[in-house]
Amino acid sequence: MFHDIPELIHQKMEELEERDAVDRTDGTARLDRLRQIPPETGRFLALLAASAPDGAWIEIGTSAGYSALWLALACRERGHTLTTFEILASKSAMAAETIAAAGVSDVVTLVEGDFLAIADGLGDIGFCFLDAEKEVYGPCYETVVPRLVPGALLVADNAISHGATLQPVLDVALSDPRVDALVVPIGKGELVCRKR
Repeated sequence: MFHDIPELIHQKMEELEERDAVDRTDGTARLDRLRQIPPETGRFLALLAASAPDGAWIEIGTSAGYSALWLALACRERGHTLTTFEILASKSAMAAETIAAAGVSDVVTLVEGDFLAIADGLGDIGFCFLDAEKEVYGPCYETVVPRLVPGALLVADNAISHGATLQPVLDVALSDPRVDALVVPIGKGELVCRKR
């Protein structure tokens, strides 16, 4: 999976990594500022997703589509597809360009809209990556966990970098008898929950 990343995906990853590095040093608060995971988190997500059980694979919070590219690698490895949800039109437009330019539209479907408003249409979930605005983590967690199949994974970003803000969600997850959970110190910190 990592030894043969297609050139189009690799090029788009590098482009987004370069832009993200500039955005992080710029310091300007802009709606189009990238807020994406680092490459090591992308690899971690792809490995986890490639080991997930059957069920829908979803991503909540697409941004410009960087993490979706890593998950697309796992999709190709497993013969799976990913549905990624982005609420901001500007970010959705960037993600649509990323998905097209990287040639992953065969395995990645972008949905522009509020995940919580359309979640009722989802069936069983095998893998979920949550990287959205922090105030929706609690509602997203409570929407996703009941839909997880046994052995399914829910991974939430920023568990360490935004630990104070996310503490209520972390407390719920770490004591939730429906899942086994831990915080992994990779990237900005990943809450990893496995449905029991």
